[in-house]
Amino acid sequence: MNSHFQRIILETTGANELVKTSEIQRLWSGYGEIARYRLRGKGTSIDQVVIKHVKLPTKANHPRGWNTDLSHQRKVKSYQVESAWYEKWSYECNEDCKVPACYLLKSENDEFIMVLEDLDETGFPIRNNDVTLDELNACLVWLANFHATFMHKEPQGLWETGTYWHLETRPDELEDLKDIDLKNAAAKIDQKLKDSPFQTFVHGDAKLANFCFSEDGKTVAAVDFQYVGGGCGIKDVAYFIGSCLDEKECEKQEESLLKIYFNALKVALENKEIDFDALEENWRELYPVAWTDFHRFLKGWSPGHWKMNGYSERLTREVLSKI
Repeated sequence: MNSHFQRIILETTGANELVKTSEIQRLWSGYGEIARYRLRGKGTSIDQVVIKHVKLPTKANHPRGWNTDLSHQRKVKSYQVESAWYEKWSYECNEDCKVPACYLLKSENDEFIMVLEDLDETGFPIRNNDVTLDELNACLVWLANFHATFMHKEPQGLWETGTYWHLETRPDELEDLKDIDLKNAAAKIDQKLKDSPFQTFVHGDAKLANFCFSEDGKTVAAVDFQYVGGGCGIKDVAYFIGSCLDEKECEKQEESLLKIYFNALKVALENKEIDFDALEENWRELYPVAWTDFHRFLKGWSPGHWKMNGYSERLTREVLSKI
């Protein structure tokens, strides 16, 4: 991080010293890092922060070889969107869809920094590779409250269509897709999701790795808002379930998990003028469509991926038979 950014962080927080204590992760394709920093000095009430530091590389190193200008521009926009999310929208989230507080946003030339609340310090220290039913429930309740919060709002400054796999930003993966029936139906699948009369904001990358759990696993906060934008919320739900469970569990638990989500969404929408029965009917119909939409991307991007399974293929064939 350059000295100018360090000075701004110290001025903003009132600290005298900024000390990096650990690297949390490197950003995709060598675009920077997320790290934890200790703040020192009598002028600050914040002990620790997480800083997302993006420095655009001169040459990207994509792990799957997608080193194109389009890929680079998509990533650049994703960091601009995330900055806009924290600046304009994140404050609308309450404890029922907790997100980290943002203390500072700054961009300059080819660098971005986001200084964020350290969720480890504020009650969400647990990261999971697999989940209990309580933890699944907590994430689905978070998603329901998030979708309710932004129902029918215009995603100004965000992606017009949220999610990192949406069709308009993935022409290369579509071109490489060998499943001709799915390829030919891709635009219709995308349009069916856009035609839902119940549009909200979607997180856009609501995988298990982007949820931070409380010690008891009953509450969560979410991070990583690079692909937040407009869409029907069932896209997040389908993607999240697929990030947690294998194909047998996806099929076995589909109805019970959707029931958890829709029950929470109904409660979260109680004070809004929404025809909930119509919303639930529409989004339940779109659940396999949303699943197929992600399957379309995955099949073109990484045909050998572990998420390519019989359950996904079955849902896809059912959707294609109705298109």
